[in-house]
Amino acid sequence: MPATPPTSAFRRPPEPAAAAAWFAGVAGQAILASEADSLRQAALDRPGQAGLWLCPSGMGEGEVELPLLRLRAAARGFEGDVRCGLPLPLPSDCCGVVVVQHLADISADPAALLEECARVLVPGGRLWLLALNPLSPYRLRWRGQGPRVAEPVTWRRRLRAVGLAPDAVSRGLGPTWSVAAEPAVQDGAGLRAAFLLRAEKRRTPLTPMRAPAKARWQPGMPTA
Repeated sequence: MPATPPTSAFRRPPEPAAAAAWFAGVAGQAILASEADSLRQAALDRPGQAGLWLCPSGMGEGEVELPLLRLRAAARGFEGDVRCGLPLPLPSDCCGVVVVQHLADISADPAALLEECARVLVPGGRLWLLALNPLSPYRLRWRGQGPRVAEPVTWRRRLRAVGLAPDAVSRGLGPTWSVAAEPAVQDGAGLRAAFLLRAEKRRTPLTPMRAPAKARWQPGMPTA
């Protein structure tokens, strides 16, 4: 009787790990290469302010250089300029721009990730979310590989839930089917493999303080 394979042999790798591995492959690299120009624009979005860039492990060193704190997805949390997990070891209201490059696609808890990104943004700061497009024919290349994708309308709802105001129109980029970089950007996600959605952190309105009422003197009233 042949030996029974260990139970672990039948287990699929965790979705975040499988998705990260997909971005390191040829099909994933074509998308990441298509986003290089958008990343450079994001780095210039809030000049003079600190910024944060969260990217897949497949984004190699030196491919795109940005003046932002860079954290790559790791087996547990993040690695790169610092090694950490959630919550991020950053003070609140410290970043003018935060770039989330497909980490929301591969995160086990995208809501917690977006909440942390919103926390570290300064009021008026902007989040750049790059995500896979579930309506693209390119989805057949990542099917079963782990990414958890959603349409722009779903991401807008998630961004609003953490206090961000998303743009009304997303921007499509990346290939449609061919495994080749396509950096040209279009209005709306369309059938492109990925899309960019930006969202701004709402400024906290100042509550005007009501001036104390002035006492009126009336004849006959005693005075101090």
